[in-house]
Amino acid sequence: MRAIIAIALASACGPVLAALNIFACTPEWGALAQELGGDKASVYIASTALQDPHRIEARPSLIARARRADLVVCTGAELEVGWLPLVLAQSGNPKIQAGQPGYFEAASAAVLIDRPARVDRSMGDVHAAGNPHLHLDPRNIARVATALATQMGALDAQNASYYIGRELAFRARWRESTARWEREAAPLKDLPLVVQHKDLSYLLSWLGMREIGTLEPKPGLPPSTAHLAGLLAALQRTPAKAVVRSAYQDPRAADWLAQQARLPSVMLPYTVGGSARATDLFSLYDDTIARLLAVAK
Repeated sequence: MRAIIAIALASACGPVLAALNIFACTPEWGALAQELGGDKASVYIASTALQDPHRIEARPSLIARARRADLVVCTGAELEVGWLPLVLAQSGNPKIQAGQPGYFEAASAAVLIDRPARVDRSMGDVHAAGNPHLHLDPRNIARVATALATQMGALDAQNASYYIGRELAFRARWRESTARWEREAAPLKDLPLVVQHKDLSYLLSWLGMREIGTLEPKPGLPPSTAHLAGLLAALQRTPAKAVVRSAYQDPRAADWLAQQARLPSVMLPYTVGGSARATDLFSLYDDTIARLLAVAK
């Protein structure tokens, strides 16, 4: 009898295992899953803020993690098309295959922009479903949070009310923060910028900034010397306030153009972990807006 009591006490006092094992493709969805899952979720993030989300390698370690996952949380809209299907197929995990309850795409809950009328190889890295970099509009984060909490609850019915409660608390904080960001970012309206890739389009659209040039001649293609020279000439006619790039992008082209055009070169974190300050979704937006405001003066 004493042995049975001892085992029961040891179990009660031991570490609590998370109910959901979540595989997140990118840091923003890992951060959101942790916000919603709390101590009921164990979240593994397959990439870092310093990796191009289009070009993650399907490493054996990712396959092993996917094999143990209850839920995969990724962007969709073809962002992970170069590596995620291989990881899912090699994992042998039926729960997380596309179309199953353990597979979640943020794009399914978001409003996508830049949907092309047609797509062919000559256009570069264009996504037929629309621009996949949807997390830089906070309204999309709110939409995704609601859908993700619902899916987490469907997979773990015992804790469904817990996930919904955390989503409601998150959404209240997020709504207040979004209103504050919009007030603080008012001076950014009509700010003319040169960007490197279309990964900042949602941010520019949300805050009313203007993209007047792109370092990439076509989406996904590296900046060429001829293209940069043409862009420099265009800036003489239509000046910008800054050249901006994301943390994962090579800074050389942005820095060269900024130096030649006598503009600031600004690195934006892009996702959680992209700067020392951007440690969660809230500070990601705080830091992004602060960096842009510094060049808007």
